[in-house]
Amino acid sequence: MRTPIIAGNWKMNNTVEEALSLVRELKETLNDVKDREVVVCPSFTALYAVANELKGTNLKLGAQNCYFEDEGAYTGEISPVMLKDLGVEYVVIGHSERRTYFNENDDLVNKKAKALLQKGLKPIICVGETLEQREAGETETLVRKQVFRDLDGIEPYQLKDVVIAYEPIWAIGTGKTATSQEANRVIALIRATIKEMYSEKEANTLRIQYGGSVKPGNAKDLMNQRDIDGALVGGASLKAESFEAIVKY
Repeated sequence: MRTPIIAGNWKMNNTVEEALSLVRELKETLNDVKDREVVVCPSFTALYAVANELKGTNLKLGAQNCYFEDEGAYTGEISPVMLKDLGVEYVVIGHSERRTYFNENDDLVNKKAKALLQKGLKPIICVGETLEQREAGETETLVRKQVFRDLDGIEPYQLKDVVIAYEPIWAIGTGKTATSQEANRVIALIRATIKEMYSEKEANTLRIQYGGSVKPGNAKDLMNQRDIDGALVGGASLKAESFEAIVKY
């Protein structure tokens, strides 16, 4: 059995005080959840404060990005060492917004994944297609290519600490959502790719989330699919009530 994992990606939202207010609400409603992992991913400026607020709870701390070097002259970047020092456990990498707005590619995502795993952190690796690629029938080819490149050189024993998030780019922040059946179909393809790269054992144990306009109204249907192990939640994670409803689908 794969433990479901629901992660809230707050993106570039919430001041420190707003982040603390939100996480205090989440502590009251979600700290008793024990059969699934719940992760909150604030912006960098709120990580320290939120980390302190989460101590002694069941909620896990995630970051929204990192660089692959431990230290050095990389102005504006944050290293895995710094994140681990704060108590971060999960790190989202390869998010479509990073790929689209900041030109991040699979080679960079792969370097980040390796650096995180080396430091004992758990990458949430995002893959997914644009609307144009979907309409051109390129979904399967593109997603397989991303998985192969993003996991290149990662050893089988390390996969226990890897989460993959399938996020069709056309469904992020648009209000559109892949049907639960379509999302499951692509995630099953990702699982088959893992089997091809590694073995059936790794394919059956690797957790794969869906991300793309996940809301309280569609969370249960998505999570009831055979191959979907969780959700990477954007806008709906900014309100305690809606995020709670998703977590408790």
